Amino acid sequence: MRASAAHARTAPASTAGDELALSCRGIERSFGGLRALKGVDLDVARGEIFGLVGPNGSGKTTMVNVMTGFYPPNAGRVRLFGQDITGVAPHRIARMGVARTFQNLALFKGMSVLDNILLGRHVHMRPSALAALFYWAWAEREELAHRRLVEEVIDFMQLQDIRDEPVEVIPMGLQKRVELARALVAEPRLLILDEPMAGMNQEEKEYIARFILDAREERGVTIFIIEHHMDVVTAICDRAMVLSYGETIAEGEPKAAIAEPKVIEAYIGQRAAARHARAQT
Repeated sequence: MRASAAHARTAPASTAGDELALSCRGIERSFGGLRALKGVDLDVARGEIFGLVGPNGSGKTTMVNVMTGFYPPNAGRVRLFGQDITGVAPHRIARMGVARTFQNLALFKGMSVLDNILLGRHVHMRPSALAALFYWAWAEREELAHRRLVEEVIDFMQLQDIRDEPVEVIPMGLQKRVELARALVAEPRLLILDEPMAGMNQEEKEYIARFILDAREERGVTIFIIEHHMDVVTAICDRAMVLSYGETIAEGEPKAAIAEPKVIEAYIGQRAAARHARAQT
């Protein structure tokens, strides 16, 4: 991964008070008898790229679903830019400046790249019968403003050459870029990316890593990323937290957090972790 580490370390170090974009305290979530999250605490500073990692089934996506209102927590509180959003509906959280991509591609087949990206503006649209009646006076101006921003993001994500292509015919790496563009046109303050590089080759990963860094630097977006590719996490994240069975087992600078013995054990097993530790001595 050749993404610039210098770019990845420019976020503010402070996580106090009004410097926080996101704060979660004591988050618990159960599904029947399964405790998916067990009192998780999490802070994300404004302007930071924060990585959440962990083995499959560790609770990462459940944590994001709680943060974005898809699952109400059984206990704990979530604050977004200082405002308590615990139990707030997902569409209201989106209007407060949160955009999200999903682990599996959620693009609309049969629609063009441009139309898929335009859908990201829906949180800013205020349709009404009156606006439709006076389309040329009001709605047209609004539509042109939305399209200007979408064209800007298409240029930013270097999608000009495929803007009119049906989204299902372009390669997965470009589809992932389209999904990121759709999230960016929502003008989020907090952008949540759920495994944005799944299924990509090395070159495609490097492209997306660069766009993520540029989104933070040029558009002022705070970014929360779930990712299994450890080279990505260490290259672009300012801090990382590791979950295992719904509990935090490490947090801090990415390379240090990932190197924790508990993390190695969670990923490769107790015996393999012991062999790894002996090999390092």
